[in-house]
Amino acid sequence: MKFFILRRLALLIPTLAGISVVVFLMIYLVPGDPAQVMLGERANAETLAALRQDMGLDQPFHVQFGRFFGDLISGDLGRSFRTHEKITVEILHRFPATIELTMAAMLFAIIGGLGLGMISAVRRGGMVDYLAMMVATAGISMPVFWLALVLILLFAVEIPLLPVSGRLSASMYLQSPTGLYIVDALLAGDFVALGDVLRHLMLPAICLGTIPLAVIARMTRSSLLEILGEDYIRTARAKGLSPLIVLVRHAMRNAFIPTLTVIALEFGYLLGGAIITETIFAWPGIGRWLFLAVLARDFKAVQGGVLLIATLFITVNLIADVLYAWLDPRIRYSK
Repeated sequence: MKFFILRRLALLIPTLAGISVVVFLMIYLVPGDPAQVMLGERANAETLAALRQDMGLDQPFHVQFGRFFGDLISGDLGRSFRTHEKITVEILHRFPATIELTMAAMLFAIIGGLGLGMISAVRRGGMVDYLAMMVATAGISMPVFWLALVLILLFAVEIPLLPVSGRLSASMYLQSPTGLYIVDALLAGDFVALGDVLRHLMLPAICLGTIPLAVIARMTRSSLLEILGEDYIRTARAKGLSPLIVLVRHAMRNAFIPTLTVIALEFGYLLGGAIITETIFAWPGIGRWLFLAVLARDFKAVQGGVLLIATLFITVNLIADVLYAWLDPRIRYSK
């Protein structure tokens, strides 16, 4: 098992190096001048040239690339042209908000997706099956921005139950040593603040988690239907085991392997999809920060944010590979 994990870890280095090159080229080749954006259209040529020199934009391609890669190896992502703050500080400040939103959305997607998929597989061909798959199809079809606006209209305008922006009400105070408001509220024993945090989290988490929920539900149903027709499932039933034990202990363990692939991929997609959700709900995380950085042509911040998301995506898939090997030993011995 340890050699399987070491092989997967060894693949991370060239993968991250390749991503770094692609990110630099992507930002370098995009039209526009960050210095011009920062100074405005009325800036004179001397001021513009001085700022370009200060930012290193007057250097040739190979010099800029070498400086970027050298700083990246040393862990320095540079400073934001927009806020003049270190990129690493900006990321550490906003990353907990994105992680909290992503984990809440993923929890909603996994519980709802596995539940819908299992019910649909067990009740195949019935009304419950059709309703569950109808919900799943609708979830996949709805764009994130459209669903966000519908949720705001329903639960903040027509039925004003939930807030639509921020992580905490202005009237509330919560010390946040970890940056994760749910954890901080629990540590402080402040259940009033915890309730307020959860209310702020509901709409963006549901919006972000709906598409993954639908994908997980469809994959769970498909995998479970295939497993339920196997001989060992019929043998377990013939032994007199209860349907619940057969479903959970015998069928779901094997059916969960392909579903785990979807969960890992969807978690990575959530980090990217959080850009739209965080922007609409004014959620102060990495996604909204990246959106503002793109508008300001703050390519240092964009590079840092994209590298972070790519690294997290690869890490999640590495964890999924390890879980595959744990669930099915044939995988670790065949690769």
